[in-house]
Amino acid sequence: MQENRQKIELLEKNVMNSVILYLHGQGGIAEEAEHYASLFTNCDVVGLNYQATTPWEAEAEFPKLFDAACGQYESVKLIASSLGAYFAMSALAEKNIEEAFFISPVVNMPKLIENMMRLTNVSEDDLREAGTVETYFGQTLSWKYLSYAREQEINWKISTHILYGEKDNFTSLKDVSKFAEKIGATLTVMKNGEHWFHTEEQMNFLGRWIMDIK
Repeated sequence: MQENRQKIELLEKNVMNSVILYLHGQGGIAEEAEHYASLFTNCDVVGLNYQATTPWEAEAEFPKLFDAACGQYESVKLIASSLGAYFAMSALAEKNIEEAFFISPVVNMPKLIENMMRLTNVSEDDLREAGTVETYFGQTLSWKYLSYAREQEINWKISTHILYGEKDNFTSLKDVSKFAEKIGATLTVMKNGEHWFHTEEQMNFLGRWIMDIK
């Protein structure tokens, strides 16, 4: 009886002192974090509800939100998707994060913007002169964003695991492999996977990936 009570107390302590922080990608919502609750049953899972749309805005906003959401926990692990991973690397590199799981991370923002420029036949001179250009697929090209991304130095030293979809149309396998090697991250590639993990098959693969790492 005493042993069971001690186990319960230990479990409660772990729940109180461990948290999974989830950062959604562009167009996502903090409530997506609920999906991960069943994968991390021994700790709290919190989705960060942020407003930033640029890395410099994330650098101003994320540290404060992180401290408010995670300040009372002894252990913090991060799950970040797509643009959320890019923002995390921009804004949370100095935070006490034990481990990170990146799903389809944007690891080469300048190249992504340049690719969108080519799709819309926008030259660097055009973008520099206009400042911003609206695209037919709903994205806004920004000279300030491109310049910032080119000058920005990502210094991410947190133990990280990356999940990448073979058919990701935002980041190439070459770029994500090079980045994973640079930061010493593990890299798992899902055959026929996409940038947006959303189908039942993809979400099941994602869940197994996390559980295998755990």
